[in-house]
Amino acid sequence: MEVLLAILIGSLYAAGLYMVMRRSLVKMIIGLAFLSYAVNLTIFTVGQITRGKPPLIPEGQALPTEPFADPLPQALVLTAIVIGFGLQAFAIVLIKRTYQSVGSDDIDQLEKAASHD
Repeated sequence: MEVLLAILIGSLYAAGLYMVMRRSLVKMIIGLAFLSYAVNLTIFTVGQITRGKPPLIPEGQALPTEPFADPLPQALVLTAIVIGFGLQAFAIVLIKRTYQSVGSDDIDQLEKAASHD
């Protein structure tokens, strides 16, 4: 399972980096989404995905009983999902406004429009 996740994470990183380096702003946003998915899967994989009980401490014990799921990677990924969604929403609105003012989402066209102003 870990090998499959490693291949998937590597593919997402590669696709994300490739899309971020494209000339289109829309492709850049899609690349950022791929990178955020890859980071979330990396955090889950490093946190050792465990199918177990929630980490609740039974009455009279000092530690939870094994196996239990680690809540920290889950909290980190949930926070990363919310932050990533906010970043993507902001970038989409920014790209829409840029497209309305320039008429293109090509980065070279944006540089030409900026140099004419």
